[in-house]
Amino acid sequence: MDDPRLDASEHRRALRGLARINRISGAGRSIWKPISAMLERRPGGATSFSLLDIASGSGDVLLDVARRAKVAGFRCEATACDISAEALGAVRDRFSAGGMASETLCRDVVGMGLPIADRSIDVVTCSLFLHHLDADAATAVLREMARVARIGVVVSDLRRCRRGLIAAAVAGRVLTRSRVVRVDAVRSVYNAYSLAELREMAARAGMSGATVTRAWPFRALVRWERA
Repeated sequence: MDDPRLDASEHRRALRGLARINRISGAGRSIWKPISAMLERRPGGATSFSLLDIASGSGDVLLDVARRAKVAGFRCEATACDISAEALGAVRDRFSAGGMASETLCRDVVGMGLPIADRSIDVVTCSLFLHHLDADAATAVLREMARVARIGVVVSDLRRCRRGLIAAAVAGRVLTRSRVVRVDAVRSVYNAYSLAELREMAARAGMSGATVTRAWPFRALVRWERA
């Protein structure tokens, strides 16, 4: 899916397949839960917050979080960031169809960082992205996320384990017809990090006090809240 030569129609099919997997695995729910806890601890009782999602793909997880926030009484000012203009087009279509607003930012976060001031976004998230990067690049992305976050950072990613590999192979065959997702799903688990590796990267990124825990199914959840 990272290949810039990928046909646009095949890219869209892969994004739909990934969205289906995210929906079934409850990716949005697992990300919203720590965000809601952070917001509840915020003084002043504000009912709106800004949210930046890195490598957002088609924005399915971001939209799910924004909807959950709305149900909980919060107004989510959502921004999707991705290197792919095709993906961001899918974000705009998805949010428009859902009757919700969002901003988009086309940016290579790994190579260029974020054109955003320090501590100017309340919460920064990413889902299923770090395993695409080597440890140094993933650490740099975490550091950049922490830099712009006013309240905290939430990251959901695959966890490298044998059962997760089997689940990825099955999900790729059962839940989508996209050949890209079928190949990427298994490769992604091979490339994923262990909980200990994620803890080390978070520490190197300056995210003091970050917690890294297991999340269903076969995922890892990184949570960091600014002191």
